[in-house]
Order: sequence, then structure tokens, then C-alpha cells
Amino acid sequence: MPYRKLLVLSALLAIILAPLNTLQPYLINVIVDKYIIIPRPEGLVGMCLLFAVVLITTGILQYTFIYLTNLLGHTVIKDLRVSVFNKITNLRLSFFDKTPIGNLTTRTINDIETIKTVFSEGVITIIADLLSILVVVSVMFYTSPRLTLICLLTIPLIVAATWVFKQKVKVSYQKVRAQIARLNAFLQERISGMSVVQIFNAEDQEREKFRTINREYTKANLDAILYYAVFFPVVEIIAAIALGMMVWWGAQNVVGGSVSMGALIAFPVYVNMLFRPMRWLADKFNTLQMALVAGERIFNILDSDEMTEESKNPTLMDVPLNGEVEFDHVYFAYDGENDVLKDVSFKIPAGQTLAIVGSTGSGKSTIINLLNRFYDIRAGHIRIDGLDIRDYKLEQLRDRLAIVLQDVFLFSGSVWDNISLRNPEISRERMLEASKVIGAHPFIEALPGAYDYHIAERGGNLSMGQRQLISFVRALVYDPEILILDEATSSIDTETEGIIQYAIEKLIEKRTSIIIAHRLSTIRHANRILVLDKGKVMETGTHDELLRYEHGKYKKLYDMQFRVSATA
Repeated sequence: MPYRKLLVLSALLAIILAPLNTLQPYLINVIVDKYIIIPRPEGLVGMCLLFAVVLITTGILQYTFIYLTNLLGHTVIKDLRVSVFNKITNLRLSFFDKTPIGNLTTRTINDIETIKTVFSEGVITIIADLLSILVVVSVMFYTSPRLTLICLLTIPLIVAATWVFKQKVKVSYQKVRAQIARLNAFLQERISGMSVVQIFNAEDQEREKFRTINREYTKANLDAILYYAVFFPVVEIIAAIALGMMVWWGAQNVVGGSVSMGALIAFPVYVNMLFRPMRWLADKFNTLQMALVAGERIFNILDSDEMTEESKNPTLMDVPLNGEVEFDHVYFAYDGENDVLKDVSFKIPAGQTLAIVGSTGSGKSTIINLLNRFYDIRAGHIRIDGLDIRDYKLEQLRDRLAIVLQDVFLFSGSVWDNISLRNPEISRERMLEASKVIGAHPFIEALPGAYDYHIAERGGNLSMGQRQLISFVRALVYDPEILILDEATSSIDTETEGIIQYAIEKLIEKRTSIIIAHRLSTIRHANRILVLDKGKVMETGTHDELLRYEHGKYKKLYDMQFRVSATA
């Protein structure tokens, strides 16, 4: 257990502090009764010095206790955040299809922060408070049983108030956690889709939705604050009643001699030490409950089995792949029921290029997702070099494949970081060579700072063509045996298309390639073209062969694009 030392030290300090705190009022009692009521100046100085030593020692140990419990909490959540992030990066894409990103953000940041309070304000501090109450009551009984019983008369009121407060705050905190997750999800989604909001002049509607969510979040917080605002004054009043009763009864008995003056002076301190932890125990129990709720949400992620299953005895790739790809009667459904690929079969010889065409929703991008094992097929086989891809080690399989997507995702960072993805095995020389081969070097060199130029989030300060070229360099620098291009030229202008087309030709050189095409003019030289429609393979052949089918799907698509181009 890596945190055992901090945990043990914190527990030991809690045990030491409980009697040490009660030593202060006990010394006050002794000083008053034995050194002030009966004047003994020679011993008074020594007792005062002892009191000062106890006070300073208590302060130092209290500081150390608070520091260690917070250090323990921060150490745990630091490692827990890493574990959660590592888990998230290994979850299959189907998990993200049904889980809002804002919820994951809340779990990774807010919920883990809540778990920290288990250590800084939770279990250990609750034990420390309970020990303190036990020791204080014991010392009070030892000092004056009657005064103690007077003080404890109000305890049932404290217990009742604490119980009501605990239940109310628990419900309000659960509402707060739910509203935080809802608020984060809303913000993340709207900020990501801000261009759509502004294009359709939907700012007013979205502002109103945000006001509603924010109002509900504020109300949940105010409900919790209300319970605190009521509970703590109630406890103060009950404590004041106990103190008043104790002073009234004690003062009468000091005159009668059954209660010492020292005890009467020390008991208000005891009462404060008794009621102070009681004030916070209910809140700490609620904190503990909220941390348990947050912990449950966190461990739902950590215990999730939505991971890509690997073979128990995976085949290790000791040599480069030849790159032969085969889909053998493949069926797949995102929801497990409604197939989006139906009995799909094709084979790509090593080093050749297959182009896949079809209308939107025909299953083109699904083939890419399956080849990379982002999802697993329902039936059939996908093979690379004659071996089912489920028999390869997943990390090695993805090392041998590269994808260039239509919507290029660039991270906030330098050009160099986005090309290498901080892989220490990729040298700057290798990156420069790949950049020159692709034809991206001139435009990158023209950027301020060249390869150290800072790219904004999602590449917002680069054009679509520039982002595509950087993604091509990224693909080439990893030198994959199999390359996949997902409609890489569909969103760029005709002039940029020529540059991109040159880059594509360099990329697919001497490697197996799959090109998902929107513009049919870019795939004429593919070794083979596959036509998909509603998840089924309709036609396959070369460009010229497919055009010979008078009523074929490919010819209809080609003629349609040709007519649109001619009209334009």
C-alpha cells in the first residue's frame, strides 16, 4: 500500500492530539485551584511554562496532522486521476458514443476532487473528532461528574438536529453533483458547436437554456447553504444553553464547596471542545457520503469492461506486415442489433490500393473503425496477412496502421508536437524528411517559428488544407504498412486538392492503402474500387470496369458528379 506511511502517521497524530487537546483545560483547572486560589508563586511559573509547552506542541502537531491528511488526499487523487485517464484512453469508442464528454470531465476533475475530502476532512478527521469527544467527556467526568451531566443534558437536542441536517444536506449535495455534471456537459457541447449556434442565430435560445441550467445549479447550492445557515446557529444556541446551565449550577455549588473554582473556569473550555467537533461531525459524515457517491461514479469507470478484448496469447509482430487485408463475411451493428455492415467481403493484396465509395450512411467509415478495432464485429473475420486481427496485440496492430481523417484533429501545441504526438522514438530529422516528401515543408517553414509554431486548439489558426498536410506528415512519419484515408479531399478547394493529391500519391507509395472517396475523380488509379450501399457490397472492380455497367451504382454516382461539375 503506497499511502500506508501517511495513513499510519495521520492516525497516530489523531490518537495523540485527542488527550493533548484536553490537557489544556485540565492544566487551567490545576493552575487555578492549586496555584492561584492558594497562592504558590514558586510553582505558578513552572505550570505556566508547562501550559505554554503543551499549547505550542499541540499547535505543531495540529499543523502536522492537517498537512499530512491533505498530503495524503492530494497524493491519492493525483494517482487516481492518472488511473482514470489511462482507463478512459483505453475504453472502446462505443463507450464515448453514449457518454457525454462533460460527464467524463466532471468525473475526472470534480468527483475525484470530492474523493480527496475523504482523507482531508473524512475518515481520519471523523475518527479524530470521535476520539476527542470521548477523551473530553472522560476528563469532564473525572473533574466533576455533576457538571458533566448538566452539560450532557442538551446532547439529545444536538443528535436530533444533526440527524435532520445530515439527511437534508445529503439530498441537496446529490442535486449539486447532478447539476454540475449537467452544466459541464452543456458547456462542452455548446462551446464545441459554437459555429453552428452562431450560423443559425441560436444564441438567444442557448443563452436561455444556460440560464435555466445555471439557475437550477444555483438553487441546489443555495438549498445546501440554507441548511448550513440553520444548523450551525441551532448548535450554537444549544451549546450556549448547556454552558448557561453549567455556569448557573456550578456557581451555586462553588459557594457550597462541591465544585472547585478551577473546574468552573475550565468547564467552558471543555464544553467548547465537546460541541465544536459535534458541529462538524454531521457535515463530515455528509462529506464522506458525497465522496462515496463520487467514488462509486469513478469506480464505475475504472471497473468498466467496455474495453477492446485482446487475445490471451496474442501474435507478436516481430517483422513488418506485408499488408494483405481481407474482410470475410463481416456483419456489424453499433447497437448490437441493426446491422450497418451485412455480409461484407473483399480482399486487398499487399501493396495495392482499394477505394471505397458509396452514399452517406453506406458503411464506408465503419470499415475503417473495424479495421482499427475501435469496434469489434458481430460475425465474420477481418484478417491481415491471413491472421484474424483479434489475434494480434492491439497496440502493435494500431502501430502498423495510420488514418488520415476528413475532420483533422490537431491538439493545442507546436507543429512538431502534433506530428510526433510526443513520441520519443520520432526524431526531428525523420519528421523533416517526411514533411519534405509530402510537400508540407514550404508552408510549415513559412509559419512564425516554423515547426515550433503554436497551433490553436483543433488547429483553429490553420486552413483546412494546412491541417490535412500536417496530418499526412504525421501518418508518414509513423511509416505504417497499411494506410487509410477517410475522404481526405472532400472539404478543400480545387487548388489545394492538387497539393493534397500529390501528398496522397506519396503516402500510398509501396504500401497497402484504403481510400474512402467523396470525389470520384481522385480514385481513378486505384487498383480496385468497392461500391457500398446500405451496408452491402454492390459492385467491385477498376474504374474502367465499373463504368461499363450501364445501370451500375458506380456509374450513376460518377455521372451525377460529372453533370454537377459540368454545370458548375
